[in-house]
Amino acid sequence: MGIFSAILGNAGAVNQEELIKNYGQLLTANEEIEMGFKLIRDTFIFTNKRLILVDKQGLTGSKTEYKSIAYKSITRFSVETAGTFDLDAELKIWVSSELQPSIIKQFNKSVNVYEVQKVLAHHVLG
Repeated sequence: MGIFSAILGNAGAVNQEELIKNYGQLLTANEEIEMGFKLIRDTFIFTNKRLILVDKQGLTGSKTEYKSIAYKSITRFSVETAGTFDLDAELKIWVSSELQPSIIKQFNKSVNVYEVQKVLAHHVLG
């Protein structure tokens, strides 16, 4: 992920080995990480069972919140692709019956948002 994208808060893909090393202790039996993305300090992970959001808090980032969202509680989602002059694509996820998106994440152009949508659709619709 380029420094320019990181400064703007766009997400870039993280390799699976790094995700397992850093977050493997969060996984349940028979749960596997499928893909993950990192913002400047935050990470979100798609597993075969749920979506895990890792939120580094505070000035030093030593305090961390791990939010787990079961795919069955995701009622809808949208993906907006990057345009010619846009720097990023955007993913919005609605949880339960909320009117506004519960989660909004931006991806840099190095991330294939169609792949992100495919994984999410597989779990939400499957």
